[in-house]
Amino acid sequence: MIDFTAMSLKQIKEKLEEYGPYVPEELLEALRKDGRAGAKKLAAAIERQNQEKDNVLQHFRELGDFDRKYGCRVVGIDEAGRGPLAGPVVAAAVELDPDHIDWAVGIDDSKKLTREKRREICTTIKAKALFCGIGVVEASVIDQMNILNATHLAMAKAIKDAKEGFLCLVDGLPVPRLGRRQEAIVKGDAKSLSIAAASIVAKETRDSLMDHWDAVYPEYGFAKHKGYGTKEHYIALERYGPCPIHRKSFLTGFELRQGVLF
Repeated sequence: MIDFTAMSLKQIKEKLEEYGPYVPEELLEALRKDGRAGAKKLAAAIERQNQEKDNVLQHFRELGDFDRKYGCRVVGIDEAGRGPLAGPVVAAAVELDPDHIDWAVGIDDSKKLTREKRREICTTIKAKALFCGIGVVEASVIDQMNILNATHLAMAKAIKDAKEGFLCLVDGLPVPRLGRRQEAIVKGDAKSLSIAAASIVAKETRDSLMDHWDAVYPEYGFAKHKGYGTKEHYIALERYGPCPIHRKSFLTGFELRQGVLF
C-alpha cells in the first residue's frame, strides 16, 4: 500500500490521477488514515465522485435493460419544442445496438444534461446509433394544423427512413400517425435508453436551429430562451411584434392584451 504521509496533497492528487475514473478502495483507506485534514477531505470528495459514477452506471444499465425487455428491435422517439412561442417542433428517432452500447454511458433525459454535455453526446449518438432520424415542422405548419398534429407529423418524419421490423417506443401518449407497432411510455426519456437518446438529439437539434434564428432575428434573444415565453421574449414582442418564425396561434392571448401584434 502506498504511504501518502510523505507526499504533499498535490503529489497525492497527481498519483491518484494515474488510476483513472475510479480510485481503488485500498488507496482511499490509506487517505482516510492520513492524519491531515486535507487528505481526509480529498478522500471524502473521491468517495462522492465514485458514488456519482456508480449511480450513472446503474441508471445506464436500467435504461438499457428497459429496452432489452421487449426482445426485439426498438426505436425510441421523442420531441422538443411543443411549448415555445417561436420556432419549430423537432422530433428524433434513435435505434441503438443493445450489444454495443458501452459508449452510451451518460445518455439520460436531455433535461438533466448541460448544453455542452448534450452537444457532445448528440454528436456521438449520430455517429454510433444504428439509425438516427430527425423530423422538423416549422411554425407556419404548426399554426395550420395545431401543435399536437405538428408534433405527430415531426415524429412520422423522423421515423420514415428507418428499416422496417421494429417497435416504436414513444415518449408520452400514443401517436396514431406513426401507423405501426408502438409502445407509449409516460416519462419514457427517464426509462428507456433509446428514448433518452432521441430526447438528446431532438433537444440539441432544436437548440441549434434557434441559435441560427437568433443570428437572423437578434432582437428577440432566441439563443437565450429558445423561443419560450420568458419575460425578455414578451418584452421583445411588445417592442418589435412577431417575426416570421413566431407561432401566431400561440400569441392570440397576447394579441388580445396588446392589440398591436397582427
